[in-house]
Amino acid sequence: MVKAIQVRETGGPDVMVLADVDLPAPGAGEARVRHAAIGVNFIDCYFRSGLYPSPTGLPFIPGSEGAGVVEAVGPGVTLVKPGDRVAYVASPGSYAAERIVPADRLIILPEAISFETGAAMMLKGMTVQYLLNRTFKVGPGTTILFHAAAGGVGLIAGAWAKALGATIIGTAGGPDKCALAKSRGYDHVIDYRSEDFVARVKDLTGGAGVDVVYDSIGKDTFPASLDCLKPLGMWVTFGNASGPVPPFSTQILSQKGSLFATRPTLFTYIAKRADLEATAGDLVARVADGTVPIEISARYPLEKAADAHRDLEGRKTTGAVVLIP
Repeated sequence: MVKAIQVRETGGPDVMVLADVDLPAPGAGEARVRHAAIGVNFIDCYFRSGLYPSPTGLPFIPGSEGAGVVEAVGPGVTLVKPGDRVAYVASPGSYAAERIVPADRLIILPEAISFETGAAMMLKGMTVQYLLNRTFKVGPGTTILFHAAAGGVGLIAGAWAKALGATIIGTAGGPDKCALAKSRGYDHVIDYRSEDFVARVKDLTGGAGVDVVYDSIGKDTFPASLDCLKPLGMWVTFGNASGPVPPFSTQILSQKGSLFATRPTLFTYIAKRADLEATAGDLVARVADGTVPIEISARYPLEKAADAHRDLEGRKTTGAVVLIP
């Protein structure tokens, strides 16, 4: 038996309860990982609330990200061995002291990167990697708008996009968050609480707009995000922090400048082992050499996972949040 957070019915943070759960021996292609730290992400809230259906039904253990030590492996596993330091992004199940993980989802965590950093960086860091390198290729001459610039993904994106040579405009709520984002690579940060971000983007770009908007907010920034784009620009909606984007006619994309729109997810971009290794490898290298710092703003004991969700959804956090089992 291991300690884990279970969701027995969907709803608010209070539906998460600490429980003892059975953990079987790893099967073929699987590994048992003892967690040292567990990442907390908005996607966990989506599964808990029922916005995204759990792939295993109810009850389920939330959490898609973690880091720790391999305790045992099942038949046929050669990618990792007992004692290896590992980190991963996988299907829900990480809010637990230990869990079973498909071995082909694990990456080796070098000694230069702590377990807390490993748990905090995998989902958010690999998300930034594919957003800036594959969804829309960012480089010198690119101007981007990144919403939630002081969040876990946003802070990583600021440093990474700056290293790629882009001009970066961010949005954040309040002067403290704006200052934090500015210190992490953003050229300009707009306080959405006191400024019209569309008007400010137009002002900052001389009326031209940006090449790409990265939008994890959802309902509250639609359709205004489209008004920040150049003709033929791309709107990348990759999260629903304020709720899902309402259904819309694609005619709006032509009316606003023959725009492109995409709704990507990390799990598609790393579905193949080779893509996972390339994406994680790029992230690990940039974290290890200091190009991309990982900001951990809050640590909670596993049993306080509900508090972590309340603070995350209440926009009380900056950077990454981790649970410690």
